[in-house]
Amino acid sequence: MGQILELPDLNIPEQELKIILAVSLFQQGIVSLGKAAEISGYSQRTFSEILLKKGHSPIQYSDQYLETDLSNA
Repeated sequence: MGQILELPDLNIPEQELKIILAVSLFQQGIVSLGKAAEISGYSQRTFSEILLKKGHSPIQYSDQYLETDLSNA
């Protein structure tokens, strides 16, 4: 399943690229928090802290769930 992605030299450390990818995939709803943490190489707790530091919530609600919760409030 693994593929190698060739990128031009961006002068960004590999670990930072993993975090950028994991955050992006998580924010788009493509992967779960657990999978994003795995991609980043960190535990779920540490990855959640990274998300918070970057201004993102580790809790993901779909629009449907959010609307339902808001209408029930």
